[in-house]
Amino acid sequence: MAPFSRRQFLETTTGSLITAACASAAVGSAQSVFPSPTGMKFGLVTYLWGQDMDLPTVIASCEKSGLSGVELRTEHKHGVEPSLTKEQRQEVRRRFDDSSVQLVGYGSNAQFHEADPEKVKANIELTKKYVQLMHDCGGSGVKVKPNSFVQGVPREKTIEQIGRALNEVGAYGAEYGQQIRVEVHGAGTSELPVMKAIFDIADHPNVAVCWNSNAEDLKGEGLEHNFQLVSGRFGKTAHVRELTGTDYPWLQLFQLFRKVNYDGWILLEARGNPEDKVAALTEQRLLFEKLTAAQ
Repeated sequence: MAPFSRRQFLETTTGSLITAACASAAVGSAQSVFPSPTGMKFGLVTYLWGQDMDLPTVIASCEKSGLSGVELRTEHKHGVEPSLTKEQRQEVRRRFDDSSVQLVGYGSNAQFHEADPEKVKANIELTKKYVQLMHDCGGSGVKVKPNSFVQGVPREKTIEQIGRALNEVGAYGAEYGQQIRVEVHGAGTSELPVMKAIFDIADHPNVAVCWNSNAEDLKGEGLEHNFQLVSGRFGKTAHVRELTGTDYPWLQLFQLFRKVNYDGWILLEARGNPEDKVAALTEQRLLFEKLTAAQ
């Protein structure tokens, strides 16, 4: 019999983990049955599974499914936006304080690649408002992103512009105890060598990479090489898709996180719209625990 390739091993092992986790999820328990031996914690990005939930429902869904944190995204039904009054912000903080769920941070659409300097400036000022919002509501950081390159503008110029903008908002965020988390995102800008180039300029210690589990991670020299390009700049959040998916080497990713002693949040940014969100979240949480426990 021919020996398994590394890819076959990862696919086979991940498939076994999926099967076991799905069986455990059928019980419907929010109890951690595979405690993680690492410091990694599992939470939810409200895009897309939480986009239609108000804030009490977001918190209750996480509690029922055993998720311990949430990144609230802008422009969703839960309505946590810079327009909130001081009293409304205090109420958001109180809701989280009275629950077992932590407000991990904010998922903004602030971006710094635009060719128009006024648009870049506006996004910087918007990020500062998000920083104030999270400070008041009890979060610990704000997610921002590059979104693409601009046609007709040299890539090097856009990369430098993004990096300098990140340094500015990073310094501002540090004053409020809010980490600036840069999602690996956008056409061209989601390629890891590009992210590394951005972070060569964005050298403020309060600016961090938010791994985003994109198909681009597997390009070039592969996942491990691309992971190592930015692993020294990881912050407290990383995004994953549905861990039941077979189009990404989840087991290898979690093993890489273990190697660098990552102890932040693994946040589920899931696609689709399952009818029973609590059951779906429970299934994902159980699989996360299996993956973090796998040697």
